[in-house]
Amino acid sequence: MKKILFGILSTLLIIFIYSYIKEQADKKRILTESSMLIQEQLRNTSKLVVTEGHFTEVYRYKDARELFGKLLSAEKKALVVVNAEVQVLYDLSKLEVTVDSINKEVQIKAIPKPELKIFPDFEYYDVSADYLNPFEAKDYNQIKENVKASLRKKIKASNLQKNARNRLLSELAKLYIVTSSRGWTLTYRGNTVTQQEKWQELIP
Repeated sequence: MKKILFGILSTLLIIFIYSYIKEQADKKRILTESSMLIQEQLRNTSKLVVTEGHFTEVYRYKDARELFGKLLSAEKKALVVVNAEVQVLYDLSKLEVTVDSINKEVQIKAIPKPELKIFPDFEYYDVSADYLNPFEAKDYNQIKENVKASLRKKIKASNLQKNARNRLLSELAKLYIVTSSRGWTLTYRGNTVTQQEKWQELIP
C-alpha cells in the first residue's frame, strides 16, 4: 500500500514539476516572441516620415545706392520667381527608445524634432543695374536668404507641418497597437500611453 501511495505521489510530483517547467518555458517563449515582434516594429518605424508641398514665391529685389550725397543714385533691381519643393520630415531612426523585456515596457525618451528642407528653383526676370551699382554675388545670396525666410513664413502658416505631425502620430500609434496587444506598457518621457489618442496630448 505504501509503495502504491508513494508511486502516486511521485507521479503527481513529476507531473507538477513538468507542468511548472512547461509553463515557465511557455512564458519565456511568449516573452521572447513579444520582444522580437516589438523590436521588429521599432525597426519598421525607424524611417523618415515625410510630408511634401510645393510653393511659389514672386520676389522683387531693389537696391539703391546714393552717390555724392543725395545728388545721384545708382539702382539695381530684379524680379525673381521661385518654385520650391518643400519637405517636412521626422527622422525616426533618431528615436531614443529603451526596451525593458523583464518589465515588458517600451520607453520612448525622445522624439526627433521636425526638419524643414527647402529646394528652391530661382528664375530671374527684369534684371537691371546701373554701372556704378552692379549685381554682385552678395546680392544673389541676399535674394536667396530673403526668399527662404519668406517661404518659411508661408510654410508655418500652411497645413504642411500639421500634416507631418499627423503622419508622425500615425506611426507612433502603430507602435502603441503592437505593444498593447502583447500586454506591454508604452511610455513617453515617463507618461504611460494608455490609448492611441494619448499621443495628441503628449506631443505638442
